Amino acid sequence: VQLQACGGGLVQTGGSLRLSCVASGLTFSRHAMGWFRQAVGKEKEFVAGISRDDGFTRYSDSVEGRFTISRDDAKNTVYLQMHDLKSEDTAVYYCGSRGAWMAPLSSTNYEYWGPGTLVTVSS
Repeated sequence: VQLQACGGGLVQTGGSLRLSCVASGLTFSRHAMGWFRQAVGKEKEFVAGISRDDGFTRYSDSVEGRFTISRDDAKNTVYLQMHDLKSEDTAVYYCGSRGAWMAPLSSTNYEYWGPGTLVTVSS
């Protein structure tokens, strides 16, 4: 199984980015997907999750209303559209998968991870 995230980069405060995570080696449609992030010196934290089958979404309070998670099962891809980026959004962003309906809030409940992509928001 491989998860490959991309789309990170340097953006100014208030800007937008779209992250993508392409999965291979698994039946993507049978997996819930999540995005997490880890800033320097901090724990990995949940950002957004999307369930399989019905696409139920959930977000952390810090990104609710600014970020949108979506998935395209035909492309084995999950996206994270980020708007109104803030300096505190600076982190390495990871996508994870779990062979279950609901995307867990805890990183320990994910089975597979990609290597992450760095998002840097400058003021």
